Amino acid sequence: MDVAQAVGMALGAFGVRRAFGVVGSGNFHFTNGLVRGGVEFVAARHEGGATTMADAYARCSGEVAVVSVHQGCGLGNATTGLGEAAKSRTPLLVVTGEATDPLSNFHIDQDGLARSVGASSVLVRSAGTALADVRRAYTQARRERRTVLLRLPLDVQAEQFDEQLLDGLAPIEPLPYPVASEVDVDALASALRQAKRPVFLCGRGARSARESLLELADLSGALLAEGAVAKGLFAGQQWAIGVSGGFSSPPAAELIRGADLVVGWGSALNDWTTAHGQLLGSEATLVQVDLEPAAIGRHRPVSLGILGDVGETAQAVTRRLVDEAHHSKGYRAQPVTGLHWRDQPYEDAGTEHVIDPRTLSIALDEFIPDNRVIGVDSGNFMGFPTMYLDVPDENGFCFTQAFQSIGLGLATTIGAALAQPARFPVAACGDGGFLMGIAELETAVRLELPMLIVVYNDHAYGAEVYFFEPDGHPADTVTFPDTDLAAIARGYGCDAVTVHTRADLTEVADRVAAGLTRPLVVDAKIAGFSAWWHRAAMTRH
Repeated sequence: MDVAQAVGMALGAFGVRRAFGVVGSGNFHFTNGLVRGGVEFVAARHEGGATTMADAYARCSGEVAVVSVHQGCGLGNATTGLGEAAKSRTPLLVVTGEATDPLSNFHIDQDGLARSVGASSVLVRSAGTALADVRRAYTQARRERRTVLLRLPLDVQAEQFDEQLLDGLAPIEPLPYPVASEVDVDALASALRQAKRPVFLCGRGARSARESLLELADLSGALLAEGAVAKGLFAGQQWAIGVSGGFSSPPAAELIRGADLVVGWGSALNDWTTAHGQLLGSEATLVQVDLEPAAIGRHRPVSLGILGDVGETAQAVTRRLVDEAHHSKGYRAQPVTGLHWRDQPYEDAGTEHVIDPRTLSIALDEFIPDNRVIGVDSGNFMGFPTMYLDVPDENGFCFTQAFQSIGLGLATTIGAALAQPARFPVAACGDGGFLMGIAELETAVRLELPMLIVVYNDHAYGAEVYFFEPDGHPADTVTFPDTDLAAIARGYGCDAVTVHTRADLTEVADRVAAGLTRPLVVDAKIAGFSAWWHRAAMTRH
């Protein structure tokens, strides 16, 4: 056996269940080793799509996913997905061949490339160190929630490996995360005792701590807000106020601004989650609980920074308040109502030719199955599906937006659908991002995914049009002829419907109700206008 095959088999033994990639000569034997080791391999049509699928799969499954790409150009194609995963702290292992000869056409500084977008990098040095190198890379991804590039030099791949060394390899389990200090637990318990209007703002790091946070919130009377990456975490809870940030409904934003204590649980408290700080009242005490020391206070100065696991910290503070027989109504003295975006009035901008994206999103929410998983691309349109489409829990929404790249939505939803096969998958894309990642339509058709792909089509890069054009700048470079995306989708083997008005959605609803047997693409011609969140974001771009 050669090293390339052994590395693939070792990853299967360590616990990898699914891998994604595009196979070339430099990762051919490694990929076959994965399959031989029991890993299911999903062939994508572009390395960027493969990496984004793996990212979404890891987020929605809780597993470490693997990406397999060719050296040099293959890794170059994967770079946007690599950066998105790294910035999101996704436990992901990207495995690439490596050309060590500087004269090779495939030679690039792959270590430097990975580190430039925030990923770690591990080199397989020889047949003798291969298992140790792979174990180190996988462990870093699994236990530190990191995106790691594992580099397999071509000459090392070809070295002979003793297959017996694979015997006895076992899955690598995560280690317990650090627990907050007693001093910090006391300080947070004290802050909650004194607070009259506490709000818990829960981000990606809180996704596994739902029950612990609910118990503490009940004791302290806290309202429950979610970062967009944790949308659905408190779905169905009476005191949940939805997503915090630019996507907050006006009543929810007002409640967050009125808080005298905001506790960020596993949240970066960045500009998106706090609406550039505007959601934090000037008198509010800000507390941040996070596993990563560098994350505390990085975006906002905090009164108290606590290093520790979110769930364990919440449980420790709960025990403290229970011991003191503390129970407060806090911010729950009055019921909270009218928080949903569909409760907010708007003037419909639709015509006989185009549909208002809010009307489109509300209608979609009414007829797609409740047990759903939604992936959203980036762009001016992205707030509409994010705010108007409900999800059943935190695994029902996948938001690959850390790099702010368009073109990831379709691949995101494919990965999320594979991680949540019992759910109805919905991809929400802008026309620019959809066309950028359209090669993965073939992947969705080949995998026979019964998914709904909704294209919010204003035949433009709307983010630029609606920001620059009102100031008199020409927008010719970011506007395009209206394209028949439904016809293109049929060419890939999808079903497709073109939507101009609310009435046109009846066919889509009927098809969904009857049950999809392959991807259904909806080319929705939307009314174009600048979204409220987009204006604020572009002003501080």
